[in-house]
Amino acid sequence: MADAFYLPLGGGRFSPTGHTAGPWTPDAQHFGPPSALLVRALEEVEGGHARQLARVTVEILGPAPLTELTVRSKLERPGRSVEFLSAELLSGDRVVARASAWRIATSDTVSVATVEKSLPSPEGLAESPWPATWNTEDGYLGAMEWRTAEGSLALPGPAAVWARQRVALVDGEKPSSLQRLFAVADSGNGVSNFLDPREWWFINTELTVHLLREPVGEWIGLDAKTTVGPQGVGTATSELHDLTGRVATGAQALMVRPR
Repeated sequence: MADAFYLPLGGGRFSPTGHTAGPWTPDAQHFGPPSALLVRALEEVEGGHARQLARVTVEILGPAPLTELTVRSKLERPGRSVEFLSAELLSGDRVVARASAWRIATSDTVSVATVEKSLPSPEGLAESPWPATWNTEDGYLGAMEWRTAEGSLALPGPAAVWARQRVALVDGEKPSSLQRLFAVADSGNGVSNFLDPREWWFINTELTVHLLREPVGEWIGLDAKTTVGPQGVGTATSELHDLTGRVATGAQALMVRPR
């Protein structure tokens, strides 16, 4: 297996490797790699210089199979200061996921920028074990390095972790900082899970990330918490960090129900 989540086939087509497989079934991808692939497509949309993605929402319309996928993106609404972009991920003729994004022209706000302390450094932290019932040897969880900063991945409740890719997003390419961020961001509900996955579904239908700036470095910190309402709907919220501080806020709408 290549040391990448995807093999490029040309023409916006990609072949997923086994590294993309989710922890519950080998037949569907964890949505971290597809989210990062959609962001890669958004980054390729031409526009003016000095612009930054400010908000990205990934709508998950169905499972992403481990078969050939096609990605396409476009500029929906051009603008001098604000632009609206979109991207789609397709399996054959079926749209697996759609992404929408606002891209904003940057300006100098250093004098008023808020600075927040980051999580404890990943250096010296032990690698984090996931619940024994999850597939951690192969697939996505094994293709990422996980280190616990607060709480525990193997125990119920909120947790904070550092994660970095062991493999590239696309074979032969170095992932961008935003691609690294989105490869991790979809893991909020898994990191902060408090329900036994053998007895409960807690599946996210979307991922929304609001960005303050692009992260620096390979490590992405994820400080996550899940809350569940009384009628089968929950929310996983995350603060996303690099080594110098918070870079983004993420949220996932969850479908929660007994298996």
